[in-house]
Amino acid sequence: MKKIFSSLLMLCLGVASAAQDTPDSADVFFGHLKLSEIKVTGVTGKTKIKNSTFPVAVLSGKDLQSASATNIIDAISRQPGVAQITTGNGISKPIIRGLGYNRIITLSDGVRQEGQQWGDEHGIEVDAQSINSVEIIKGPASLIYGSDAMAGVVILNSAPTLPEGDMRATLSSEYQTNSGLFAYSLNMAGNKKGLVWDARFSDKMAHAYKNRYDGYVPGSQLRERAARAMVGLNRRWGYSHLMLSVFHQTPSIIEGERDEHTGTLEHTDGWHRNAYGKSLPFQQVKHYKAVSDNTFNLAHGKLKAIIGYQQNRRQEYEESASDYELYFRLHTLTYDLRYLTEEHNGWRMTGGVNGMWQSSENLGEETLIPEYHLLDIGAYATGSKTFQNLTLNGGLRYDHRHIAFGSRNMDGVTGSLGAVWNISDKTNLRLNLARGFRAPNMSELGSDGVHEGTLRYEIGNPHLKSEYSWQADLGLDYSGKYLSAQVALFANRIQNYIFAKRIDMIVDEDYSTYSYTQGDARLLGFEVGFDLHPIHRLHLGGTFSYVNAQQMHQERDTKYLPMTPAPHWTSELKYEINEHGGLLHHSYIAIGLDGYLRQNRCYRADGTETATPGYALLNISAGTSLVTKKKKVADLYLVADNLLNKAYQNHLSRLKYANVNAATGRMGVWNMGFNLSVKAIIHLM
Repeated sequence: MKKIFSSLLMLCLGVASAAQDTPDSADVFFGHLKLSEIKVTGVTGKTKIKNSTFPVAVLSGKDLQSASATNIIDAISRQPGVAQITTGNGISKPIIRGLGYNRIITLSDGVRQEGQQWGDEHGIEVDAQSINSVEIIKGPASLIYGSDAMAGVVILNSAPTLPEGDMRATLSSEYQTNSGLFAYSLNMAGNKKGLVWDARFSDKMAHAYKNRYDGYVPGSQLRERAARAMVGLNRRWGYSHLMLSVFHQTPSIIEGERDEHTGTLEHTDGWHRNAYGKSLPFQQVKHYKAVSDNTFNLAHGKLKAIIGYQQNRRQEYEESASDYELYFRLHTLTYDLRYLTEEHNGWRMTGGVNGMWQSSENLGEETLIPEYHLLDIGAYATGSKTFQNLTLNGGLRYDHRHIAFGSRNMDGVTGSLGAVWNISDKTNLRLNLARGFRAPNMSELGSDGVHEGTLRYEIGNPHLKSEYSWQADLGLDYSGKYLSAQVALFANRIQNYIFAKRIDMIVDEDYSTYSYTQGDARLLGFEVGFDLHPIHRLHLGGTFSYVNAQQMHQERDTKYLPMTPAPHWTSELKYEINEHGGLLHHSYIAIGLDGYLRQNRCYRADGTETATPGYALLNISAGTSLVTKKKKVADLYLVADNLLNKAYQNHLSRLKYANVNAATGRMGVWNMGFNLSVKAIIHLM
């Protein structure tokens, strides 16, 4: 006990760690693999997920391939505790345990993805085809990643480098019936005497989607192209990789205007429901990224250095397809230098410095937010101590942010302390307490203009304070021969929570006006899940997620925080037809329900939000691998979503608040109807 007490004392002083790791090989959060088999790698090196004190969900490449989605956030949104804010068919933003926007950091190629994530109508500028696995850290991750990681981190991992002498090429293609989405991606990778490379080109297009109430939805068409190249050296001294990527997306904007007599959604001249071309208004988003990722093996540890440069260009065309009204150009330089010790007597230590420099320019006639310059710097010390059946993690961090907008300086001290007890080989109990920090973003501070995609006029508040949070997590998981189950509970208390509310003021007669304010908040919730497999090939699984998000000391209409996900449940019955056959291997068929309960806990003041009825969607999927001469040549997937063509609106859909249909009395634009997805991945070599 004396040894454990002394270790706890060192952890509280910041010598130990709440390491935020990235996945190596894993299955879905509530999958049937034992937790002892799943490993993650990150700032404290490779470790088993059963020894992680913080809550984490992991999706493998197989999970992503077998899912039907329009973007990478859509693909992960069915995970327990995860949701998405959507603006039409192609734009999604992640929500983790009721928190989103700049409270979540998305990591891609080892650096934080920096675009225009302050707005609802701005998606994540990452090619979904280039993602090999995803890790979702739930709860304050500011210890490693600094400000903006208050709600968690979504880590998008590309495929690892191939073994020595290996070369591979794949061609993947997908078609979705509802929006006519057609996508393909070509990838080539290899390793020749330690010289490694990986190249990919992807293309995607979709016309307007449809549903039972609206028919085809004008402005929901999408075009997307992306390219990525990696080249590097793998040696005994470590590795050095250079990644270059380009992402180009052209989504049209759904305005939701209707004919006042028929209720039909209006569209621009020349628009056709099956046309893939853009129509006014539309956005044009270009994202360029260069990352240098380096690791050096030293005598008693590793030195890791990552530096990245990103340029994001967002243009908005309203009246003319050749003249933009809005043009934001954002430059971001990120850096991360850290030292990881080898494990010694159960101890592993990490120390590092990271941050970013950012500059935003307004090059268009209109402006939504002012130009600004930002400088972030943070330092942290973390580590972990492992006993026979107990692992302790903890650490401390200091952050400083300077914004050249009113010369704002914001500082934050964050930390984490956690423990996981391996009660047995099958059962683990974990507890974590973390302090989070987030500085207000420029949209919250200085916004002043119309957001076409969100159908509202926003006004910033230059007097906003930084957010601080305390979150406690308690989790229990069991992984047996016939049953795997997990339960996770959390309580989150946030000081100075920032949100936008509708106000009784007209700045532009065509749009409602919203302004930013803040108050103290608390969020309580839980996630549960199970996977039962009474016989080898049959699996019955289900999950349930719930979050109660309230603003403290408020009346009924202002009590609940806006954009809180509805309680969400999933269930699936899956039968694995075979593991090894003649031509077909690993074949399966599955039927599932994806349901949301009624969400009436919403911010009702001044019509900011309205309640959303519950609904359930029936889905069916199947998949198999084609094998000839003991070599896999292709993977095939068939997914039918919303099989009964249910008409519904998700509570987090921005289009829920579009114009009322005068003919039916229904408000807003509805989500996608029945959609059949066919996907093939061909292994060329």
